[in-house]
Amino acid sequence: MDAKQLAEMLNGREYSKEITKPEARDAKEAGFVVAFGASDDLLEFRGAIEDEIGCYNGGTAIVDRKGVIPEFEDIDRDDKDEMREYFKRENGGATIRATWEGEPGYSWIISTDVPHETFEIVEDGEPYCRGIVFALADLPV
Repeated sequence: MDAKQLAEMLNGREYSKEITKPEARDAKEAGFVVAFGASDDLLEFRGAIEDEIGCYNGGTAIVDRKGVIPEFEDIDRDDKDEMREYFKRENGGATIRATWEGEPGYSWIISTDVPHETFEIVEDGEPYCRGIVFALADLPV
């Protein structure tokens, strides 16, 4: 499976049924990340990165091969190892943007400069989200 095949498989899925657990496991094994918007405040990651971030009415996530880089305010400042890890990673990730109502017809548009493929999620047959699939290997270390 490549990113294009995975995106084609996900294309047209209904909101809240974007990707199954077995598909997420297969994506992880193949080294792919699936990113899509949910509700009005979440950016979801499945596959090689399993996470979600709050982004009410849009926002960004910074990701590297280890996953989503946390916001500084979410770091335990009493944990020196966690602080060191944060400062090693903070400027080395790729940006994943979640835009809320940024394009007519979609509630969510997920975008990035990382090479990726797109897919469409629908809600009651109408466009809801344009998500992306990208390779973990294309992210910074």
